[in-house]
Amino acid sequence: MESKCLQVIFHVSRANEEFIDFLDNFFEVTAVNYLDSGEEEYVGYANYNDFSEQTMLNQAALAGIELPSYQIIELKSENWLKDYVIKFDAFEVADFSIYGAHQQTPPITDKITLQIYAATAFGSNHQTTRCCITAISELYHQGFLPTSVLDMGCGSGILSLCAAKLWPNTKVTGVDIDDEAVVVTISNAQNNGVSSQIEAFVGDGYADSRLRQRFPYDLILSNILANPLKEFAPKLAEHLSSGGYAVLSGFVDNQVEEVVNAHISQGLKLRKIYTIDNWRAALLQKE
Repeated sequence: MESKCLQVIFHVSRANEEFIDFLDNFFEVTAVNYLDSGEEEYVGYANYNDFSEQTMLNQAALAGIELPSYQIIELKSENWLKDYVIKFDAFEVADFSIYGAHQQTPPITDKITLQIYAATAFGSNHQTTRCCITAISELYHQGFLPTSVLDMGCGSGILSLCAAKLWPNTKVTGVDIDDEAVVVTISNAQNNGVSSQIEAFVGDGYADSRLRQRFPYDLILSNILANPLKEFAPKLAEHLSSGGYAVLSGFVDNQVEEVVNAHISQGLKLRKIYTIDNWRAALLQKE
């Protein structure tokens, strides 16, 4: 039986915590996409009969939130949650074969399989994700053996899962400002048999004292955006062990220099740039 859903797409240059919390509380499901321009696109999903644009505007005003420009799209499907939110095509990158939670049977492959539910977290089949996974796999094949890994801005937890699968004796800490992303990360860790290795919690960047429990980190993964990467550079350097690596992504070609230089100024060395389309990732090392 066909049902209807409304998709409300917000275009923002950088979302703040209050806006994200408002979306999470107002919509049935929310998701975030990173655009090739480097901007963020936040998407709220609501059942057709339950949504009122005026109510959304009124509640935002009461919360003191000025909504960015948005568009409303009507979706029709027998299962809109599956068809429009959690579904992505299976793909292979480096050592991994990754498929969505809607696909019950894993692909036939000799690679490490990961089943990912990513409805309310950053899309797992993005160019930046592929770049980061490639960098992680290359470090593994070079003989790098981290004791502790930090995934700053863990999203669906896909990078945490990759690290846990490649290094089964490694402890991974995932942090995200979005509580739903943390829920998804923990769920994905359980579904892929690595929950004993991965701890995830809600935190505002490097400010959370719980990060000190496994300090310093031999590998820091951060697939977010250029501005927060630059802002976090001093704290990243502080939390990274001597000889440790950082894999950074979420920025485009014309942002490479500013992101890399922010970390070079903190004593890190650039080892490699990864490229897919207009998106970039950087591998840096602390000497």
